[in-house]
Amino acid sequence: MKIIYITPEKCLACRSCQLACAVAHSKSKELAKAIAEEPRPAARISVIGCEDVNLPLQCRHCDDAPCVAVCPSKALRKEENGIVFLDSESCIGCDFCIIACPFGVIKKNREGKAVIKCDLCRERLKKGEEPACVAACPTKALVFAEPEPESKEKKKKFLTEIKKKE
Repeated sequence: MKIIYITPEKCLACRSCQLACAVAHSKSKELAKAIAEEPRPAARISVIGCEDVNLPLQCRHCDDAPCVAVCPSKALRKEENGIVFLDSESCIGCDFCIIACPFGVIKKNREGKAVIKCDLCRERLKKGEEPACVAACPTKALVFAEPEPESKEKKKKFLTEIKKKE
């Protein structure tokens, strides 16, 4: 499964990714019309300033997703393609997933009833397009690509080192 790689040093905090995400999840899929929609479309990605670096944050679609494990209504599920999908119609708004998410990227929708999270622009992927945030990034701080095999090994080594320190 392809994932979104982030290079924080390239991020200008222009928030083009946030705007593109909100428009991609709007009813109209057009900026001029989306602005007037009620409820206003919301981005599933956010850019935060951290020290001297800007960091775009969105769902990491964890292999062992804690949000899926705690969802009592089964509104969150891990699909075969690796995407952690949210069925917003089934969401009961209990906020367990918000609490469980280690990245803090699941949030309430504008009505405050259900939650919203990155779906990697599922509809765009079906058409062979990359996620809207990636397509909109002028500096290519966001890249949609297959994980490199050695990156999994690096992650395992890193986690092993952390566990040794505990």
